[in-house]
Amino acid sequence: MTNFLALDKNDLIVKPFAESLDAKFIESYKLLKTYPADCPVIFRGMAGKKIVTACEKQRRSYYYIDTGYIGNMQKRKDWHRIVLNGMQHSKINYALPDNRFQNIAASKPYLRFPGWKKDGKAILVVTPSEKPCKFYGIDRNEFVSNTLETLAKHTDRPIIVRDKVNRRDRVGDGSIYNQLDDDDIFAVVTYNSIAATEAIGYGIPCFTLAPNAADEFCEKDLSLIESPKYEETEKVQRWQHWLAYCQYVPREMQDGTAFKLIEEHDLK
Repeated sequence: MTNFLALDKNDLIVKPFAESLDAKFIESYKLLKTYPADCPVIFRGMAGKKIVTACEKQRRSYYYIDTGYIGNMQKRKDWHRIVLNGMQHSKINYALPDNRFQNIAASKPYLRFPGWKKDGKAILVVTPSEKPCKFYGIDRNEFVSNTLETLAKHTDRPIIVRDKVNRRDRVGDGSIYNQLDDDDIFAVVTYNSIAATEAIGYGIPCFTLAPNAADEFCEKDLSLIESPKYEETEKVQRWQHWLAYCQYVPREMQDGTAFKLIEEHDLK
């Protein structure tokens, strides 16, 4: 049986997943080198750059936990993604059923893909927050400046910058969904924000500049801003079904459902 390790015994999201796997909590990632490399480690949050580096050096698998892709537009963050050896999932399985997605969308009908909205007016630039900037080694101001400069060369559309604010200001009236409508957004540009998955599911095309779970549906070249990618409706919907299989509530982490789904469907 695989012996799992985990970091931060006080983390209420790491704890249920770790307990379901009978993982041993250790005090610091620096202690990983004292355990066999075939012992995977569980941790949460983008502050874990040093953990990832250590795991890669030791050729150790890790389970990274962070915010889920869809369904978190309420005060409490219910859904959390668990990624094997990565920050966001990248290996799309288009054959998964829609049951988990339908369960989430039942109380959140805005998640159902409405078809592409092609008559918007403005470009929305969603800036990266401090944590991904540190993780990927980028400067937020430089990213914004370069992005706006490049966009100005290829479009005359108005450009709106959306900074990441406190969670309480990102839900309800401050949600990205409301802004997409209120500001009549034509396309979204971001680094690798979850905003990409949210916007695409809402029918707004995206441009992303770093790897993320929406990669297959996003252009990377900002010179194409006036001709974004519009994938077929069924493909978008099947992608959403896969996203729903890649995220879990704490109860599913605790009772073994999360790990079972990850293993059964090779979710990466």
